Amino acid sequence: MNVLVLGSGGREHTLAWKIAQSSKCDTLYIAPGNAGTAAVGKNLSIAVSDFAGIAGAIAEHAIRLLVIGPEDPLVNGLRDYLLGQPGLQNLMIIGPDAAGAQLEGSKDFAKAFMQENSIPTAAAKSFTANEIDRAYGYLEEQPTPIVIKADGLAAGKGVIIAPSKDEARKAVKDMLLNNKFAEAGRKILIEQYLDGIELSVFVLTDGKHYKVLPEAKDYKRIGEQDTGLNTGGMGAVSPVPFATEKFLQKVEEKVIRPTLTGLNKRGIDYIGFLFIGLMNVAGEPYVIEYNVRMGDPETQVVIPRLQGDFLETLIAAASGKLNTINLTVTPATATTVVGVAGGYPEQYARGNPVTGLAEPMEALVFHAGTKAAENKVVTNGGRVLAATGMGNSLPEALNKSYAALKKINWQDMYYRRDIGQDLLNPGE
Repeated sequence: MNVLVLGSGGREHTLAWKIAQSSKCDTLYIAPGNAGTAAVGKNLSIAVSDFAGIAGAIAEHAIRLLVIGPEDPLVNGLRDYLLGQPGLQNLMIIGPDAAGAQLEGSKDFAKAFMQENSIPTAAAKSFTANEIDRAYGYLEEQPTPIVIKADGLAAGKGVIIAPSKDEARKAVKDMLLNNKFAEAGRKILIEQYLDGIELSVFVLTDGKHYKVLPEAKDYKRIGEQDTGLNTGGMGAVSPVPFATEKFLQKVEEKVIRPTLTGLNKRGIDYIGFLFIGLMNVAGEPYVIEYNVRMGDPETQVVIPRLQGDFLETLIAAASGKLNTINLTVTPATATTVVGVAGGYPEQYARGNPVTGLAEPMEALVFHAGTKAAENKVVTNGGRVLAATGMGNSLPEALNKSYAALKKINWQDMYYRRDIGQDLLNPGE
């Protein structure tokens, strides 16, 4: 079977790395891919937004299964587009249609969906620019801190936690009047702040059946001790020590099942990954957000913990037969630490040579913002690569991640030195 993985980040390199191990995989293509994916498959120079180009490549390369990595093409209806093309009606796709992708594409839709299906979540109200005075009035009635969210996709940066009323008003004004997040911020949610500890749970579903994948905790801020600007993610850990069996049972009963039942009630045949961002509030799960694909960098710790033939699992999901699969997860701990370009998440340079990749190391190195240029690997994005270590304990896995990053270098390379430390030393 020929397979196409769509995307160019660390998530896509990890998915491609795992799929390539399957005896069922004949030729693996990645579009557009990066320098790392080129080592496990064939990169195609096609943008994730080029729907016609993707359809042409699927026909040309006799692709049977498409795995859609990022959210943008899902929200913009790539699944619907491809299945409407002559000759592609039988294409197997991992990724929901545009109706299902609204769970990530619109925070207002997702919040209404949760409320409709009695899924535990923070109280919230949505507002547009025409309602800014009402938004200010609503703010005055709420305790602080309070959360301001852009309704649409904002590359993971559309959430502001405002510690004071003045900062909350500024965030509302920046989004609704000053166009801070462009189209994504035309509508906003003002949401109750939940005091707890965050984690993510991942589900693969064929629309009827589902498998719960390993949970993970990621680290969003650029600075150590979770300071500074939000990023796409600076590291992740799986399993999560505070996600007890009892807590995960509650997630399944109170969140996963009602979510899939609610999608079915709306007539949405949801096939693909569902990433549920949760807050553990005194042992109770509350949904912060839905994403309609795997996370990055969480994929880099979730997928390496899966045992067996991953492509077989994806084929079963795309065929409505996920109930025939027995998913096995290793009890080992996985940690990933992301190396970024200097200046990220703001201005940063591209084109700096990456050295040390050929050094022997006990970690998996997943590329993100890299490309091959003149027989060398150079930086081509803010998050350049991630080192995933695996071990029988969190310290053992972290040691492998950090030992690998010490061997790799590019100009102004930066990574956080405290990934996972809060789990080793809770309360510090």
